[in-house]
Amino acid sequence: MGIGNGSSSDVTFTSHKAMQDETTPLLPIKAEEDAIHEFNGASFSGAVFNLSTTIVGAGIMALPASIKMLGLVPGILMIILVALLTEASIDMLVRCSHQGKITSYGWLMGDTFGQWGRIALQVSVVINNIGVLIVYMIIIGDVLSGTSTTGVHHSGIFEGWFGPHVWNSRPVLLLATALLVFAPLVSFKRLDSLRYTSALSVALAVVFVVITAGVAIVRLIEGTVEIPKLFPEIDGISSVWKLFTAVPVLVTAYICHYNVHSIDNELEDKTQIKPIVQTSLGLCSSVYIATSFFAYLLFGEATLADVLANFDSDLRIPFSSVFNDIVRVSYVVHIMLVFPIVFFALRLNMDGLLFPTARHISHDNRRFTIITISLLAVIYLAAIFIPSIWDAFQFTGATAAVLIGFIFPAMIILRDPYGVSTKRDKVLAVTMIVLAVVSNSVALYSDALNIFYRKQEA
Repeated sequence: MGIGNGSSSDVTFTSHKAMQDETTPLLPIKAEEDAIHEFNGASFSGAVFNLSTTIVGAGIMALPASIKMLGLVPGILMIILVALLTEASIDMLVRCSHQGKITSYGWLMGDTFGQWGRIALQVSVVINNIGVLIVYMIIIGDVLSGTSTTGVHHSGIFEGWFGPHVWNSRPVLLLATALLVFAPLVSFKRLDSLRYTSALSVALAVVFVVITAGVAIVRLIEGTVEIPKLFPEIDGISSVWKLFTAVPVLVTAYICHYNVHSIDNELEDKTQIKPIVQTSLGLCSSVYIATSFFAYLLFGEATLADVLANFDSDLRIPFSSVFNDIVRVSYVVHIMLVFPIVFFALRLNMDGLLFPTARHISHDNRRFTIITISLLAVIYLAAIFIPSIWDAFQFTGATAAVLIGFIFPAMIILRDPYGVSTKRDKVLAVTMIVLAVVSNSVALYSDALNIFYRKQEA
């Protein structure tokens, strides 16, 4: 559906309006009566909670495997380093946006690099969010129906309860989840409708962290845990390249940039956004470090790419099976409740790419239904055929996530359309781009070799 009559003023209006409409998930625009608001709270604590919810997701499940690969000391240092770089990149976005009175990430990219800059960001958000949702599906499949790693089968909840059957196989259980859980939740057109499920999802994530830490501490006191590996084992150049595959996982764990503007827009005092970001990143880093440390301490070298799959074994404490089921069920329900929030942004960005001049998708039921069903089908099929969350994290983390989190903010500060960057900013931006490109290129190369060798061995 076109806008305007072709005059220069109409063209300008159309371009500006499209830039805002197509980036709705990156900015719920308050001025529009029918705008979709991503967050309601404007208090400091509410903003910290919302941003922390955006950050903590499926990435936490793969962090213990990253620690196992890097070693305890380098792994924890990398978690802290990525958090510091994330804070710096968000600060770049916020300072430019405040100076230019820009209210969305997409608008900022469009204002700095034109239409193709905005499209590049939207494509990146689509790829990142599809990857994240595929990871969610894979984790749900691992927990409910089980998974096999290096020839060892880890039973799922239903398989453990009822034994292996066709009805509790991965394809059937994921299809049932998609139809009975995800379909109703993603049918809402306003995120406000999901505010209670979002709060519940955070509480369930806390249950996972507390139980994991509690079991590990009990085992540590009893002296029944192995001494964790402090540094990686290097036995050749191939093992060095393999270390880089942990980088995309760490990057993905901190991607929250596309929601920062929507939080900032609802703050009366704009100067609060910096301490809010710092508080959220500090909180999430603490959760990541605690989870990675205690999960690796608990399972040692047997830690899997999806650590939830480890909770099918004897924890060597009373009521082990009960704690196993509580941990797995709580986090799977957490993922199910977070899924529609990530899907919401995915659907709006996909619609913006396919129908840039059409009216908002929430006002077109047919378009809303077709895009929703198509995206759910793609995510479901990908989750069936992608064997591990590690492979999914490698692709999204080394491509879309690194663009959203580091390369795009650094490019904006180097272009400096609003005259806010300092010499230190530009040095940091160049460093960020070099580190991102080099480390993630090596990670993609190393992961491609690993996949190739796995296929040869099979």
